[in-house]
Amino acid sequence: MKRTHNCGELTTVNAGETVELTGWVNSRRDLGGLIFIDLRDRKGITQLVINPDEVADAHAQAKPVRDEWVIRVKGTVNARPDDMINSKMATGEIEVLVTEFFIENPSAPIPYNFNDPNTNDDIRQKYRYIEMRRSELGANLILRHKIAITIRNYFNDNDFVEIETPILSKSTPEGARDYLVPSRVWPGQFYALPQAPQQYKQILMVGGIEKYFQIAKCFRDEDLRADRQPEFTQIDVEMSFIDADDIFELIEGLLALIMKEFKGIDIERPFMRMPYTEAMDRFGSDKPDTRFAMELTDLSEILAHSEFKVFQSTIANGGLVKSINFKAGAANFSRKKIDLLTDFVKIFGAKGLAQIKIEEEGPKSPIAKFLSEEELAKIIAANNAEIGDIIFIVADNYDVCNESLGRLRLKLAEESELIPQGIYNFLWVVDFPLLAETDEGWTAMHHPFTSPIAEDIEKMSSDPGAVRAQAYDVILNGVELGGGSIRIHRSELQEKMFETLGIDKDEAHVRFGHILEALSLGAPPHGGIALGFDRMVMLLTGADSIRDVIAFPKTTKAACLMTNSPSDVDDDQLDDLAIMIKPIKS
Repeated sequence: MKRTHNCGELTTVNAGETVELTGWVNSRRDLGGLIFIDLRDRKGITQLVINPDEVADAHAQAKPVRDEWVIRVKGTVNARPDDMINSKMATGEIEVLVTEFFIENPSAPIPYNFNDPNTNDDIRQKYRYIEMRRSELGANLILRHKIAITIRNYFNDNDFVEIETPILSKSTPEGARDYLVPSRVWPGQFYALPQAPQQYKQILMVGGIEKYFQIAKCFRDEDLRADRQPEFTQIDVEMSFIDADDIFELIEGLLALIMKEFKGIDIERPFMRMPYTEAMDRFGSDKPDTRFAMELTDLSEILAHSEFKVFQSTIANGGLVKSINFKAGAANFSRKKIDLLTDFVKIFGAKGLAQIKIEEEGPKSPIAKFLSEEELAKIIAANNAEIGDIIFIVADNYDVCNESLGRLRLKLAEESELIPQGIYNFLWVVDFPLLAETDEGWTAMHHPFTSPIAEDIEKMSSDPGAVRAQAYDVILNGVELGGGSIRIHRSELQEKMFETLGIDKDEAHVRFGHILEALSLGAPPHGGIALGFDRMVMLLTGADSIRDVIAFPKTTKAACLMTNSPSDVDDDQLDDLAIMIKPIKS
């Protein structure tokens, strides 16, 4: 390379040495004679000094230089006097006295104020490469690379084989919509970009690979949010002749290694295991954040015969009445604040939000007049409530009651800074339901290749909602890092699963014939897991969104502002693919 050192490694040990540096102008100061330039590369920043009295040619070259110009210099390392040391810079004890100066490439003015925190995010996305070299984004990408190396080494040390699976695949819609790719060779037919390598990795087990992993690209055409992208990366794992305990041990070992190497933390193993029903009952979420209390309390038994019709009718119709106790000060909750919280829980289907403030004079609540003194006392006791607390109550069906209070629990904790920082609570959520009931019938909670728990198989016909899955999610601080399951490996059970899902034999053959045939030709017992790689890096860097750890992410409308994609294509291209664009009806 054209340099002898990078801009982050020079120290007083190098004083007197002749060095060559390359990089971008981070800032430039002209003091009427001396020119000071902070030169930046991906390793750091070094201050350059150009003295016109000593190097007139270099000074003339440096005169027109502005921010983000690409330059190369030669010079001598000089130890700064004690009163000139910049403690804010890793290289703040030295400077380079420039003897030769070369402009590799000037830069047009940067089209936005990089240092303005209010700069529109769309502008930062459009000029992603500027963000990459000027912000912590570049450091995040380097850390991402290092984590990927650690992951590959870990699986290699555990006798896994990394195998790439196809990107052009078959459309087998389940869950999110597929991204479709038209075939020129087969007019009117389409490939699909894989939502996950699920079927391929199972077929690899049939192929005798036994231990597979891949840092895999996945694609889903779904609504986006902070931790979701149309294309994302997962750590994909599959193993033969194992049970769930083998998966737990493997993944806990990987996460312990990553936490030790990149956070300097020894995490406790084995991780806690929490059944799905317990997670929902206690935290209102299948990805519980266990770093703080404020757990949900079921008041249904207390209020089953209440004269308050809202509670009584909800319970009589199979619903629940549940509460959380906020202990950070009832005095902080004005009528307006409670109205805002009521609107918040309505987002998740709740019809309302009742509240009871515990004051010196006794409980105060708009619903107090509908409750007996005994009921109020039992509600307070069940919530371990004290003077100054406020109890929030939701009455609704199982799903709405748990989710709305679970979301409210998180909102209150975040707004009141009740969540301790620097704590990493890992756990497994296990024993998920195999199936979920919808208006259209039964659907798979995870995917249709998840195996039911053996003793529940007989219920698949008589009581599908009671069947538990051999499925598991690994959770960190309320975030789902990944999920997996023991798979169905016998074709007759897979056919039974399709039947329960309302997929007849002809449809199953069209959509899944390849994997059904593979399962019938000597498939071993197998299972696996997929971890969200982007999400993992996001948590380790403290970023707010996975976009902050992806080099070229899409916006929340699935657009790339840098390349202006998606975009129109020429009619000739459409003709080659036998495609005609149909106008969208307004």
